[in-house]
Amino acid sequence: MAEVFRVSGPAVIADGLNARMYDVVKVGDEKLLGEVIEIEGDKAIIQVYEDTSGLKPGEPVENTDNPLTVELGPGLLANIYDGVQRPLPEIKALLGDFIKRGAYVSSLDKKKKWHFVPAAKKGERVDGGRIIGTVKEYNIIHKILVPPAVKGVITEIKKEGDYTVDDAIGTVDGKEIKMMQKWPIRKPRPSKEKLLPEMPMITGQRVLDALFPVAKGGTASVPGPFGAGKTVVGHQLAKWSDVDIFVYIGCGERGNEMTEVLKEFPELLDPKTGKPLMERTVLIANTSNMPVAAREASIYTGITIAEYYRDMGYNVALMADSTSRWAEAMREISSRLEEMPGEEGYPAYLSARLSEFYERAGRVVTLNNETGSVTIIGAVSPPGGDLSEPVTQATQRVVKTYWALDAKLANRRHFPAINWLASYSQYEDTLNRWYAENVSADWPAMVAEAKKILTEEERLQEIVQLIGSDALPDKEQLTLDIAKLIREFFLQQSAFHEVDSYSEPKKTHMILKSILNYSEKARFALKSAIPVKDILKIKSKNLISNAKFEKDYASALANADREIEKELGALSKQ
Repeated sequence: MAEVFRVSGPAVIADGLNARMYDVVKVGDEKLLGEVIEIEGDKAIIQVYEDTSGLKPGEPVENTDNPLTVELGPGLLANIYDGVQRPLPEIKALLGDFIKRGAYVSSLDKKKKWHFVPAAKKGERVDGGRIIGTVKEYNIIHKILVPPAVKGVITEIKKEGDYTVDDAIGTVDGKEIKMMQKWPIRKPRPSKEKLLPEMPMITGQRVLDALFPVAKGGTASVPGPFGAGKTVVGHQLAKWSDVDIFVYIGCGERGNEMTEVLKEFPELLDPKTGKPLMERTVLIANTSNMPVAAREASIYTGITIAEYYRDMGYNVALMADSTSRWAEAMREISSRLEEMPGEEGYPAYLSARLSEFYERAGRVVTLNNETGSVTIIGAVSPPGGDLSEPVTQATQRVVKTYWALDAKLANRRHFPAINWLASYSQYEDTLNRWYAENVSADWPAMVAEAKKILTEEERLQEIVQLIGSDALPDKEQLTLDIAKLIREFFLQQSAFHEVDSYSEPKKTHMILKSILNYSEKARFALKSAIPVKDILKIKSKNLISNAKFEKDYASALANADREIEKELGALSKQ
């Protein structure tokens, strides 16, 4: 009989346990859930997903002989789970506001009946990943998949009707197929082929879509200090991104922040359907006062759920907020195991774990020959806003889009506070073709021109601090004015304004085109010997800013262009 040998926080050493790596075990008299993470001779080191206070040597340890798995099936959407997929609303209804140790509630409702419509016939040969039926889950058609490892001939399939996730709805070569399947969280779900990231994930945020786009199936990082707007960026991505499913992982955030997310998400309306956004969202809540081992597992729980919907042919976005807390959980467990520490005490395998996580993103051909994607956005909360710390640096090495939030911009009330000089996207060249074909042929050239102006502004600001803007040549003074328009009229965007909260690619293009149109006409006027001070005073350029708050933005921008031309024309006649 295996028993507890030693307890060190979430790390428990069991003696006499016959186990494999990542086997799930039940520890102690209260059967606390844990996972084998290291084996040394006849001793197994277990990370326990619950508080180990009071656990003592000699208590029994039981092996389940299975890895940590999640239940996948109808009922995932609109649910709120903890890091090991325990449904928090059901636990609250059962146990009250506090989760008791050893508490277990099924991840999916085993009593609720779903209306099953078969999509395959008896006698058909099927492989893993084949769709054999559908269930309506809110506005999403939940496709019932043959488990990846199962293939053969359908010997039985149920007729259309209402069944629970535990009912057998078919049989393939003697193996029962249910609407629910289980999958180990640390093992990526298989696909046929990984595709090139050639399609953008449209976020509706101008600074992201135009300057630093992310591809569907791509990876992005959002590093930033406290108060820079990571949570609002997360809300905007959840609300406006052109994806079918959104998975939000609150990984080790403060309880009050997570409470805010849990209160606000159910109240957000999905602009596509007018119904609650939660109906296409899965929330995983693991606050900073919850056990660190469960925090470490929460990331894998979330990505496995995202891959499951990807396998149905859906586009999924996953936001992990924040991977810094996940890394801190790994650091604490590593120190309990007395492993050799790396930089700032983080384990030496920090970079490898981050790479493994982000590698699970991708746009793929599924086993059923459909196309689905998982886009991973990882928020990073560096201590003191220090972007040179290990987690930020390790993340930056593996992601291809980097949205750096800046506290100085946030203090100036510039939102979203994305620093356009520190951020970048390695997808830009790949996605330019899509934007040129689907939005406008001049999109790549316009974005390049805007970036050039912003970079030039940064160089000129250093000179301005020394001698003042009035001492600059006329051409440079005009450059500063154009850069100001790009910053204030284009990059700034109100998340709380009914119209400006979302900017479709066409609108983004037209606003930038109007600003660059003013740039071209103003530079021509300057060459025509019109004094720069007169050009800078024209009021019609402010109409560009007003247009972004108008539903009929096209007419408003066309009017702004006409007024700018008219006012500059009047100057040339003086």
